[in-house]
Amino acid sequence: GDQVEGRRAVLALLAAGRRPVRSLWLAEGLDPSPQLDEIEALAARRHVRVETVPRSRLAAAARTDAPQGVLARAAPVDPVPLETLVAAEGAAGAGAFLLVVAGVTDPHNLGGLLRSAECAGVTGVVLPRHRAAHLSPTVAKVAAGAIEHLDFSLVGGIPSALERLSSLGVWTLGLASEGAVSLYDAPAVTGPVAVSGCGMATIWLSASFVTYSVSSAASNTIPRGPTGVAAVLPAGVAASPEVSSV
Repeated sequence: GDQVEGRRAVLALLAAGRRPVRSLWLAEGLDPSPQLDEIEALAARRHVRVETVPRSRLAAAARTDAPQGVLARAAPVDPVPLETLVAAEGAAGAGAFLLVVAGVTDPHNLGGLLRSAECAGVTGVVLPRHRAAHLSPTVAKVAAGAIEHLDFSLVGGIPSALERLSSLGVWTLGLASEGAVSLYDAPAVTGPVAVSGCGMATIWLSASFVTYSVSSAASNTIPRGPTGVAAVLPAGVAASPEVSSV
């Protein structure tokens, strides 16, 4: 997450102001656009040095296929403990709304999940430390700025993290096509909630999960909260070959 590429991602980085930005490169010969004007204005406001460089130099430094002529270097996104994720407040003072990600190794899939999650009101994301995609220039670009509005916790194992969340009073919804009860029939709850996919070992579901079925057809109207994530996340990963996509 220390290198951010793409206009929307860099614009969100500067607008959020959550982490220091060390430098900003713009490629020579870019066509004028309001988005570029806003990037330069925010950079000036935050005293970020802007350097115009040859397109070949920016392309050589880029770690994504299409940086759109914009590349920033910033402090990395620091992970936080699970306890910090749980203590966060969502929209309108609601409890924390967490996404537990398991089995995602493709950075494009992770970026798409984070973009959808942020739109649905997720406040924090739990990522496995090993054998999984982590924050990278590709994730940041595909997420289109969402990583600037989310907190992240890295855990050694998802099963133990789910148990810890349960001990912290988090109600966890498992989403699976084979769930016996529709998510839309889930009771209203107060306090922190976590959502995770159920392409997982059955033992994970025995203690920490309430499992609900969910369709991959997203609604055109995306509500906030668990129902919102159910609407947008499965549709976003439906084409993914990864089994445990959330």
